[in-house]
Amino acid sequence: MLFVIRCIDKKNHLAVRQENRPAHVDYLKSFGDQLVAAGPLLDKDEQMCGSVVILDLPDRAAAQNFAAGDPYAKAGLFEQVTIDRWNKVLP
Repeated sequence: MLFVIRCIDKKNHLAVRQENRPAHVDYLKSFGDQLVAAGPLLDKDEQMCGSVVILDLPDRAAAQNFAAGDPYAKAGLFEQVTIDRWNKVLP
């Protein structure tokens, strides 16, 4: 099942994002082929302000576990996290 995890950073937390980015990237890489796509959201000034991750996981519980285990989440970076099932149609 595909899940889209959308995370919005707390205001004025760019330093937290930057400090934890290497651990976050390593965490993403540890999911291997289950990772479909990932990247930061950008604000109007082109500064990172959130994340979108698409994963192929067995169920919503696994997606919730992924989100909770993200080093960004553990560092208190996110103001909001949403997890949605996604149905890829194209390409």
